[in-house]
Amino acid sequence: MTALAIHPLTPERWDDFVQLFETDSMCRMCWCLAHRLPPPVRKEMKGDVRKKHMAKVVKAGPPPGLLAYRNGEAVGWLAIAPRPATPEFNIGRKASAVIDDADADDPAVWAATCFFVRKDTRGSGVTGQLLEAGAAWAKANGASRLEGCPMSHEEKRSTAGMFVGPKRVFDRQGFDTVIERKPGRPLMRLSLDKRGKTGAKAPLPAKSGKRPAR
Repeated sequence: MTALAIHPLTPERWDDFVQLFETDSMCRMCWCLAHRLPPPVRKEMKGDVRKKHMAKVVKAGPPPGLLAYRNGEAVGWLAIAPRPATPEFNIGRKASAVIDDADADDPAVWAATCFFVRKDTRGSGVTGQLLEAGAAWAKANGASRLEGCPMSHEEKRSTAGMFVGPKRVFDRQGFDTVIERKPGRPLMRLSLDKRGKTGAKAPLPAKSGKRPAR
């Protein structure tokens, strides 16, 4: 498995993010805002408007996720941030909802909410490397734990459904199931306070004024 270069999505990398997302019709529609904006707001937004909104999120910072690069091209994406930045991931009867209401407002509780891997690169370990780097990135930025709500292979219904990530990848990274509200959609947690070396260095933001390394 070839090691990837993984970097936070800073403004300097916006064009790489756009190029990656425009390889997929669903990504061109969503722009990874499903967990950041309430449904009524998203419903009023067309794809180009969502793209502009995501550009504002990236420009304002902090980085909303990580990009994985292979041979200088972005081939994968992980949306990862403190839970307060992704309110729609936390609420209601969703499988991903918080156990403790306080977690929804706790900047030390992070969530890996969405993955996307370019079609011609799937099956090569990109998702696993992104999640490993994501754990290191979260810990380096003050997270005490990282959560996710993946889908088990047995419950796979569509490629779109697997944007939450496959459970087996979370298992390999040492996540534990906290609760399973819906069959095949466990809420999983990784304690970062007790975790030593993650096996991956935390990605570092690009220095301003310089073209970022790929």
